[in-house]
Amino acid sequence: MKKAVSAFPGIISNQGTLLVDVRVIEQLADLMHDTAFFIKDVSGRYLVVNQSLVERHGLKGKSQMLGRRPCDVCPGDYGRIPTEQDEQVLRTNQPIVERLELFWRRPHVPVWGLTSKLPIRDARGQVTGLIGISKDLAAPVSQDDVPPKVARVLRYLETAYDDPVSPSSLARKAGMPAARFARIIRRIHGISPMQLITKTRITVGSRLLCETAASIAQIALDCGFADHSAFTRTFRAITGTSPTEYRRQSQQG
Repeated sequence: MKKAVSAFPGIISNQGTLLVDVRVIEQLADLMHDTAFFIKDVSGRYLVVNQSLVERHGLKGKSQMLGRRPCDVCPGDYGRIPTEQDEQVLRTNQPIVERLELFWRRPHVPVWGLTSKLPIRDARGQVTGLIGISKDLAAPVSQDDVPPKVARVLRYLETAYDDPVSPSSLARKAGMPAARFARIIRRIHGISPMQLITKTRITVGSRLLCETAASIAQIALDCGFADHSAFTRTFRAITGTSPTEYRRQSQQG
């Protein structure tokens, strides 16, 4: 008889053939210092977390997270956004895969990462919880390891992010097929070319919000967005907060 995949501490089984004590998974996850790991129940409450996730929230122990949702742990949008993500996965049965996000490590250190959340289903296909990770993006490799044409394109992007660039236009500038260019970018940065463009623009936007008094509409244009609304939507989706709130928090911190 098939065993259901369980989100609760105990065992996880796969079609009745593989049994793994969740405590073993938790011990392994604690070794992933650059990755937050979690298992949640059908209500989005933490059942298993690793030490990296605890430290990101500036908490002393796992017990401060277990049985709670992100919105119960983090104030404002930083808790609301992941809670809404969980609700989406649990409601739609659709995973979130490598979503680029900018989040805060306590105290107020911005970190880029890729978040993935997968639904856990029982033998009947009913969603019983979710499992996920949020992995810090690795620092870029040495410039000596980057093909010269790609290095030139990356330097171009660092200063021309306000241009109407796209993955295909960057690949053409590098003089290579889009697929090969994408493979190289993922090897260097750990993300896709489109994610790199977005990351570059949002990084500049967040810096301008902190260091200048320019209007958000002007910053949006300076960062290559069509208008204030497009910038705000993307900024909120990635950082979990609005540009206005981000600026306010940076001034307070």
